[in-house]
Amino acid sequence: MQDNFETHLRKSSLSENTITSYMWTVDYYMSHYDGASTENLLAYKGFLLEQYKPKTINLRIQAINKYLKFLGEDKSQLKFVKVQSKNFLENVISNADYSFLKNSLKKDGNMEWYFVVWYLAATGARVSELIQIKIEHIYTGYFDLYSKGGKLRRLYIPKKLKIETLDWLKVGKKTSGFLFLNRFGEQISTRGISQQLKNYAIKYRLNAKVVYPHSFRHLFAKNFLEKYNDIALLADLMGHESIETTRIYLRRTASEQQSLIDRIVTW
Repeated sequence: MQDNFETHLRKSSLSENTITSYMWTVDYYMSHYDGASTENLLAYKGFLLEQYKPKTINLRIQAINKYLKFLGEDKSQLKFVKVQSKNFLENVISNADYSFLKNSLKKDGNMEWYFVVWYLAATGARVSELIQIKIEHIYTGYFDLYSKGGKLRRLYIPKKLKIETLDWLKVGKKTSGFLFLNRFGEQISTRGISQQLKNYAIKYRLNAKVVYPHSFRHLFAKNFLEKYNDIALLADLMGHESIETTRIYLRRTASEQQSLIDRIVTW
């Protein structure tokens, strides 16, 4: 399908640089996300917000939207961003829904996915980082990540989570290797996690738009600032290059804003 899209682009009056940029964006998206679902598109947009400046973000979105239009999925097109004017967080799972999902998974004996959800929300890990966690990291209580520039970021595993994870591992007699595996006993993929979370959202009748990996990372940041208002520390924990990226978590979600308005404005 990507080859057909490239042929389509070449029939237009776009420059070679623009075509190359569009194709790179689409190839990257298709290799990291399983299909053009709303959840995947929002997750990709969340990734862009963390990694790039608004101008670059909008160039990437323009490429994806062009591809969606080519597929006949015009209604799925992403909105362009104006980071400075955005005054609320979108599609962040609530603490109530997070707790319900986690407890439901535990009640049903889906312990691996119980821990997947807990690790996403309690560490602030990107899904690409989550799948790299090994059992050895649980014993040390942290996982060191290195960026392309050699910058160190430490992903901490909270004490309560560490203790319960070790108890779970003892039952399964697992002592080494990747923490989260697929049904073949191999390292699980980011696509596998995204798809399974969507399946559980449907099973437990939760809003699938807020049950995706990056949503739990947003929840981690939001809860951290509410309990410990140190945005510089949070920027380090999240691995943000600029503290400006982290400032969005100082804002409330749209549903929280609505709730406040409903409670406060009575005149």
